[in-house]
Amino acid sequence: MAERKPFLLRVDPQVLKALQKWADDDLRSLNGQIEFLLRRLLIAEGRLKGPGQGPAAKGQGSEGGK
Repeated sequence: MAERKPFLLRVDPQVLKALQKWADDDLRSLNGQIEFLLRRLLIAEGRLKGPGQGPAAKGQGSEGGK
């Protein structure tokens, strides 16, 4: 299994409650859900190579709203 690095995350209580509900619905731990969502966003924005994709190119991804 890949090495994990712990860190402290401060988050709004309402956001935490919504994330915990979503994690419960998806049968994941809260930590697992947060990592899943971060990974999905990073892949979508081209900042992390996803399964079946080539290397993520710097500067690619959504530029909407910037």
